[in-house]
Amino acid sequence: MQDFILPDIGEGIVECEVVKWLVAQGETITEDQAVVEVMTDKALVEIPAKYSGVVTKLYYVEGDIAKVHSPLFEMQIDGEGEQQPTVVANEPSNEVKTTDNPLDSSPNDLGNIKPASGKALASPAVRRLARELEIDLSQVNGSGEKGRVLKEDLSGFSSSTSQPSATVPNVSGGTRVEPIRGIQAAMAKHMMHSVFTVPHFSVSEEIEMDSLILAREQLKPSFEKEGVKLSFMPFFIKAMSLALQQFPVINSQVNADCSEVTYFDDHNIGVAVDSKVGLVVPNIKGVQNLSLFDVAKRSNELVDLARQGKLSNSDLKGGTISISNIGVLGGTVATPVINAPESAIVALGKIQRLPRFDENDVVKAVNIMHVSWSGDHRIIDGATMVRFNNLWKSYLENPLTMLANTR
Repeated sequence: MQDFILPDIGEGIVECEVVKWLVAQGETITEDQAVVEVMTDKALVEIPAKYSGVVTKLYYVEGDIAKVHSPLFEMQIDGEGEQQPTVVANEPSNEVKTTDNPLDSSPNDLGNIKPASGKALASPAVRRLARELEIDLSQVNGSGEKGRVLKEDLSGFSSSTSQPSATVPNVSGGTRVEPIRGIQAAMAKHMMHSVFTVPHFSVSEEIEMDSLILAREQLKPSFEKEGVKLSFMPFFIKAMSLALQQFPVINSQVNADCSEVTYFDDHNIGVAVDSKVGLVVPNIKGVQNLSLFDVAKRSNELVDLARQGKLSNSDLKGGTISISNIGVLGGTVATPVINAPESAIVALGKIQRLPRFDENDVVKAVNIMHVSWSGDHRIIDGATMVRFNNLWKSYLENPLTMLANTR
C-alpha cells in the first residue's frame, strides 16, 4: 500500500478544495489517469495518478479542504505486495469501515449517502446557487452519481418547498456562516488590495451602437462558416487595442512605491467571466497582433474553458487591462474596481433603445450602451482617460475605420 501525496501545485498554494473524485474505492487506475479535480484559488486542476494499481482508500470527501503534501488517497501499486486488493464494485470491502468517511465503502454502497459531517456532495456552482436560493444542501436528496446534488435537484426542491403551509410557522432571525474559499477567497483578497492601494477615478460615456450592430450582422455569417461565434466583445477588444497604440499609459503598470512605470508592448486584454468556480478574468494575449477573427476565436475558447473551470494559470496571468460586461446580466451603469496591478478597467452596460436628438434636433430612436471606466490616478489623469475613451468610442461608432486598421 502507498499513500498518494497531494503535490505542490505551485503559485504558493498550500491547500485546495476536493471538488470531484474521478475514481472510486476499489477501482483499478493507470499511470497518468486523472484521479480527482481540486479547486485552488487560481483554477480547477486535475490531479493524475503517479502509478498504476487499485485505489484502496480516499482520505477526503468532495467539498473537503486538502492540504498540500498531505495524503490524498491510498492505493495498492501494481507489482507490489503478494496479493492485490479484492475490492470490486459488486462486493463489499473486507476493510473495517469507519463512520467519519463515507467514501471508505464500496462504490455501490454509496447510493445517496451524504458525508458523515452532513455536508452534501455538490459542485461549487451548485453550492453557490443553493446559497442564493437559501436551500440547505444537507436536506436535498441528490440524484447525481454518489448522491451528488445537481442544479435540477435544487429546482425541484425549491418548487416542492415553495407552497405555503398553515401548520409551519415562519422562522426568522437565523444566520449561517460559511468560509470563503478557492477563487472567491483569492478574488476577495485581490479586490481589497486593489481598493486600498489604487486611487481610483471614473469616467463614463454613452456609445451609439447602431453602426456596430449592423457591422456584426454583416460579418456573422462568414465567421459562422469558420465555426466562430461573433459577439460584440471582439469588437470592444480590438478597438481597445487600436486605441492603446496611441495611449500606451493606459496599458502600463506602476510599481509598489510608485517610482517606476512599466509600459507593455503587448495588449493582453482580460474579460471577466462568471465561471463555475467564481469570477475569473482570463486574458487574450497580444491582441495588437490579432485580427478580429482571431480575437473572436480566442475569446470563445477562453469563455468555454472558464465556464468548464479548466482555465490554465497562464490564461489568468499577465493581463494588462480588463473589460467587465455587466450588460449581459442586465446591468446598465457600474463603477468597476481595477484589477491590480493593471491601471484601467471598463464596465460595459446593456444596450438600450433610447430617444436622442439628431443634428436637426429631431428625436430618433438610438441603440445606446453606457460604459464606465476606472483608472489608476497615480499615472493616468482624467483628460488622458477621456481622450483614450473618445478614440475607442470612435472605432466602435464607425467600425469601418476600425476594420481598416485591423490586421
